[in-house]
Amino acid sequence: MSVTSPLGFVAAGVHAGIKASGDLDLALVATADAVPVAAAAVFTQNLACAAPVQVSRGHLAATGGRAAAVVLNSGNANAATGEAGLAVARETCALVAAGLGCAPEEVLVCSTGLIGIPMPIDPFRTGVPAVVAGLRPQGGADAATAIMTTDTVAKEATATSGGVTAGGMAKGAAMLAPDMATMLAVVTIDAEVDPAVLQRSLQAAVDVSFNRLTVDGCTSTNDTVIVLANGQAGAAEEAVVGRLLSEVTGSLAAQMCADAEGATKVVRVEVRGAATDQEAAVAARKVAQSQLVKCSWYGRDPYWGRVLSELGSAGVRLDLGALSIAYGGDVVSRGSVEVEHDHVAVTDHMAGRSIILTCDLGVGPGSWWLLTNDLTHAYVDENMGTS
Repeated sequence: MSVTSPLGFVAAGVHAGIKASGDLDLALVATADAVPVAAAAVFTQNLACAAPVQVSRGHLAATGGRAAAVVLNSGNANAATGEAGLAVARETCALVAAGLGCAPEEVLVCSTGLIGIPMPIDPFRTGVPAVVAGLRPQGGADAATAIMTTDTVAKEATATSGGVTAGGMAKGAAMLAPDMATMLAVVTIDAEVDPAVLQRSLQAAVDVSFNRLTVDGCTSTNDTVIVLANGQAGAAEEAVVGRLLSEVTGSLAAQMCADAEGATKVVRVEVRGAATDQEAAVAARKVAQSQLVKCSWYGRDPYWGRVLSELGSAGVRLDLGALSIAYGGDVVSRGSVEVEHDHVAVTDHMAGRSIILTCDLGVGPGSWWLLTNDLTHAYVDENMGTS
């Protein structure tokens, strides 16, 4: 179950010297024959985007949506590093291209780690030849491990339908917010897909997976999701491609939520009865990103008053007389007051690893959901300084 599960892809992960710990820190995913294939990507909305994002955007534009490889490093984000950072990202692509025998523009680059730290080129000059030499169909697990930062487990997923397979890997445990959950992900699929269709399918998959995830409301400088489609399994309908990409990205997003920094709860916030889906999304994000509500979840406290307050200040239409709030399907508040409910069942639900909070605004057909977490001491400890 990895990014190399589809036909015709290879990967590797090595220690290049970026992380002082000696852990794996350089990954490469490529087509087995180093021939460029259809490629698409979704990048961060952060205007202060990192050098690798700028370089990868430029490469996709130059090739018309084709790539042979994606090189990724952890331990340094190469963000806020100026022209020197851009030079490192470009040379990294050139080094990979020289090793594979493709053009530099046919290599995409990603980085994750600390922001504002100068990125040295030396680890790439020695690490790239090693990671190219290590490419193999069984290398997906090493590649997934090499992109980890504060992650505690590697994140991989696979989906198959009608002879077509998609696989993926991702990293992310904090700085996770909608409009690209802050993370890196590489997805491969062995279907034959036009680059424009692939881009459309990827965006749709991201909208129902990574963009439905918020841990702390912070959007990173380095968010990148890339998909490569090599066509080795033959042509596939757009619906099949979209379904497989959504399944893989959905699994990766759920794994990221479960591994969020310091989290003890995975919370699904559902908003129904909104005037529109857009207003439901606004309300869900308002609740999911509330520090007070997150603290309640950590304390296993079904404190509906905090949820009501966030909904009331979300700037969306709602009917206070009809509004209901439920935990695990048990309504704890209706009409903006507490109602009789099964306290034992709600207490048991709050004590579990997964919590479902459902809010019905009582005004229309709009609905939305998000995945999020509780706010814990461990999250604060992890982020008190440069981690």
